[in-house]
Amino acid sequence: MDAELLRRYLEFYRDLGIKTLYRPALTVPAASPPEQPVNAPTPDLPALAPAGESLFQILTDLGDCHRCRLHVERNKIVFGVGNERSPLVFVGEGPGADEDAQGIPFVGRAGQLLTQMIEGTAKREGIALLRQDIYICNVVKCRPPGNRTPEPDEMEICGQFLYRQLVSIRPKAICALGGTAARALTAHKEGVTKMRGRWFKWRDIPVMVTYHPSYLLRPYNQGVAKREAWEDLKKVLHFVYD
Repeated sequence: MDAELLRRYLEFYRDLGIKTLYRPALTVPAASPPEQPVNAPTPDLPALAPAGESLFQILTDLGDCHRCRLHVERNKIVFGVGNERSPLVFVGEGPGADEDAQGIPFVGRAGQLLTQMIEGTAKREGIALLRQDIYICNVVKCRPPGNRTPEPDEMEICGQFLYRQLVSIRPKAICALGGTAARALTAHKEGVTKMRGRWFKWRDIPVMVTYHPSYLLRPYNQGVAKREAWEDLKKVLHFVYD
C-alpha cells in the first residue's frame, strides 16, 4: 500500500472515531516463513467512500442493514431526508419511535420543534428557507432500544454511512444536534453545554454545535437553553446563507 492511500485510510478511520486498527494474523509455516513480495496484497480494509457517489447509491449499499445489533428491534431504517444539494446539514443522534415507524428523521415532537426553529429563525432573519431546503440525518440509522444513547461500536459501524452522506452532499456547514452528534463529528469529549455556540471542524467543514430539540422540550429547559439554541441557529444560518 503506497503512502498516499495509507494516509487516506487513516483519515477515514479518524473521522469515524476509530483509534485502533488490528491487522489479522497471517498463518505461515513454522519453519522458514517466505519473504513477502513488495507488491503483496495488504490486509482487508473497508473501501473508502467512492468519489462522487450519490445518496441513492449509499442507501442502496446500506440495504436491509444487519451490521450491528440495532437492527434487531428496528421497524424501519431512517437514512435521511431533504435536499441532497443543501449547503447545510443537521445531524442528530438517532431515530425515536415516530421516526422508526415512518422511516423519516425528526418527525416526532422534537422534529416538529426543529422545523419551527429552522423556519422561524430563518423568517425572522430575512432568510428564505424551509425545512425541505436542508438535509437532516442521524449518526445511527436504526432506533436504539428505549431511545438509549448509541453504543460506541454501533456509532462506528453506522458512522461510515454518515461519513459518506456528508462527503456526497459536501455542505458548507453542519449543525450537530446534541452531545452524541457533536462527539461523533468533532471527537471532542466535552458536554454539549460547553460545546454549543462554538465552531468546530469535521474534516474541513465547519460544525456548529447546539442542543438537541428533545432536550429543549423538557420543562426546565424552556428558558435559557431555548434562547441559546435560537442564537446558535442564527449563527449557522447567517454563515451559510449570507
